[in-house]
Amino acid sequence: MNRELLMLVEAISREKNVERDVVLGAVESALAQATKKLYQGDVDIRVSIDRDSGNYETFRRWLVVPDDAGLQNPDAEELLMDAKERIPDIEVGEYIEEGVESVPIGRIGAMAAKQVILQKIRDAEREMLLNDFMSRGEKIFTGTVKRMDKGDIIVESGRVEGRLRRSEMIPKENLRSGDRVRAMIMEVDLTLRGAPIILSRSAPEFMIELFRNEVPEIEQGLLEIKSCARDPGSRAKIAVLSHDKRVDPIGTCVGVRGTRVNAVTNELAGERVDIVLWSEDPAQFVIGALAPANVSSIVVDEEKHAMDVVVDEENLAIAIGRGGQNVRLASDLTGWKINIMDAAESAQKQANETDTARKLFMEKLDVDEEIADILISEGFTSLEEVAYVPLQEMLEIEAFDEDTVNELRARAKDALLTMEIAREESVDAVSQDLRDLEGLTPELITKLAEGGVHTRDDLADLAIDELTDLTGQSPEDAKALIMKAREHWFAGQE
Repeated sequence: MNRELLMLVEAISREKNVERDVVLGAVESALAQATKKLYQGDVDIRVSIDRDSGNYETFRRWLVVPDDAGLQNPDAEELLMDAKERIPDIEVGEYIEEGVESVPIGRIGAMAAKQVILQKIRDAEREMLLNDFMSRGEKIFTGTVKRMDKGDIIVESGRVEGRLRRSEMIPKENLRSGDRVRAMIMEVDLTLRGAPIILSRSAPEFMIELFRNEVPEIEQGLLEIKSCARDPGSRAKIAVLSHDKRVDPIGTCVGVRGTRVNAVTNELAGERVDIVLWSEDPAQFVIGALAPANVSSIVVDEEKHAMDVVVDEENLAIAIGRGGQNVRLASDLTGWKINIMDAAESAQKQANETDTARKLFMEKLDVDEEIADILISEGFTSLEEVAYVPLQEMLEIEAFDEDTVNELRARAKDALLTMEIAREESVDAVSQDLRDLEGLTPELITKLAEGGVHTRDDLADLAIDELTDLTGQSPEDAKALIMKAREHWFAGQE
């Protein structure tokens, strides 16, 4: 019988083109399952087949677990202290094994054993096919729509299947059984049955890869796509850089009579693509990203990683785009928060900022309006700058002599110290119930304290816009925080 077992294993191995050890492993699993049925409880059985003779042994085993963990499954676990009585040098995670009577192969439930073996073989074949496919290094999966699965589309390429989730499809795209589909391979999840390759047609990486296939200069290293932002099926922007002065990055990606960019657009259900020249200068990059709008001026705020972009009335709608699409894509492409405004809004904002800085300097430095305006005209906007900007820079201000500069710096440092003490006292006044609120960081607690919010009820009473003004959060985050603060009001109610 043992000789027949080995002959059967050899036959299956050749027929299915599967490693001999994989088939033997499947037989061991089938024997173990058959043996488990002879016992009460969830026992752990291991079967070991000698690869040369075909003889096999069966063992019941117990996993050694820490004493403080307790036994979750007494039928297949043993505490460390009990295990050490039998094997002194045994460690947690090892097994205690005890030989038991083997089930004769002739008594195995034939169908059950067959199903286990075939399933193991199918899994091995599937893994082998998958490994063969992935070894090609392809990033785009090309196949045919095979079927729908709970809203997802299963795409078949040869004998390998990929899963295109509804959320990763291009909106309004209607794919039917038998349609040819191309999609980006995002990940491989071997825990998924049937279709372990996760696909996407809406990811920015898919557009980048399509351009890589259409534009040989990218593969050659002459061009590089630095970033991509998409509104799938509608509009997209890509930023390109040339590593060769002789190669025009935008014209090369567009192609003769638009052939290259049109090929990408046609693949993506008509998605229009703006090709932008990438620049190391963030302001220049943002100006290019906002095309086709013309920018009048731009102010960069490094601290907030934001830019105020001023456009004239004619370009305002273009810069913003339908539903804010243009500015949103430009922001995603560049990684900067972009605030679009016209000249009047910009002037008003600048006037407000100047007025705020003037009042700050007049109050905290105890100076008149003329001194405050000189500081503002020289680019000072905060007490920290007055206190800690290199001394030589302030001495270069013609309107100030050395004594004036030293006095201003001393007053700024005193004011900052006084404000820090007041801030710490304000934070100390924050109640413990507010400090314990989920989602509150030390930075947020400080901002709330500075705004006079010291209890959970104080926070719960705020309107969303009041909280965003205090903390600089998004309206969505502010709303979530306020609702969290209000939860105790409704505790115990149905």
